[in-house]
Amino acid sequence: MTSAPLAARLTDAAGPLFFPVTAYRPDGGIGLEAFRAHVRTGVDAGAAAVFACCGTGEFHALTPQEFGQVVAAAVEETAGAVPVVAGAGYGTALAVQYARIAEESGADGLLAMPPYLVAAGQEGLLAHYTALAAATPLETIVYQRDNAVFTPETVLALARTPGIIGLKDGYGDLDLMQRIVSAVRTGLPDGDFLYFNGLPTAELTGLAYRGIGITLYSSAVFAFAPDIALAFFRALADGDDEQVNALLDHFYRPLVELRAKGRGYAVSLVKAGVRLEGLDVGTVRTPLTEPPAEHIGELAAIIAAGRALLEKHRTEEDA
Repeated sequence: MTSAPLAARLTDAAGPLFFPVTAYRPDGGIGLEAFRAHVRTGVDAGAAAVFACCGTGEFHALTPQEFGQVVAAAVEETAGAVPVVAGAGYGTALAVQYARIAEESGADGLLAMPPYLVAAGQEGLLAHYTALAAATPLETIVYQRDNAVFTPETVLALARTPGIIGLKDGYGDLDLMQRIVSAVRTGLPDGDFLYFNGLPTAELTGLAYRGIGITLYSSAVFAFAPDIALAFFRALADGDDEQVNALLDHFYRPLVELRAKGRGYAVSLVKAGVRLEGLDVGTVRTPLTEPPAEHIGELAAIIAAGRALLEKHRTEEDA
């Protein structure tokens, strides 16, 4: 069941949810200095929360020690200005271990990612997330995607579980999500439960998710072009359809089409974007691979087109 402080701080988020990349040094180790700079930039730009060591942050590639160092660095750099949510995943025992490291490192909450490899039934998934939520006092958001897709009845059971405050949807079935929202609304009428659009470029489906009442979303774009991500966030919230559609047509759709050209681009293309902005966060760790120069050039052109739209919009507003 939802409880303060994390749920309350996320309920009326005044900016995008920031999923920073994890920086690596040339020798392959964690680049904490660059990561700290990345987090500071995002918070200063208007992020509502920092989700450290999650999908974009290459949770899968981090050792437990590295994970703790990165989460602690995010906590120190935010200095309480916004909440820090850390990833937790793999099987139940390891997920609990990561959750406890996150707690020790000062995180405000957990993003519980799908269990590793296995395709479990609803009963097993419920037992997994219930055990994870009980392992620490950290509030937990469950991430629906891949091998962790829930029935409405399971989500209602999750919503009734102490410590679980929300569901992040990275699956993208709006029919299923509408039924989930309805089941929780009718089965937990006096409780609050948060929903997040967690698709890889959530802005592209922002209008559709708003249609079923889901306004919170993760923004991968915020990691490398916070000005564009924040402009879209505000236009969507203000009902500025002209600006929303312009950014969808000339920035987000081309970006998604570029992302579809390579495996793992939901992470590696974002990291390339951060480097284009002048911060050396290194390359992705294997098994992910870097985009070729041609695709990075396309990304630079897409970012430039997005910023040209922002400038045009400012000029028109000032006229």
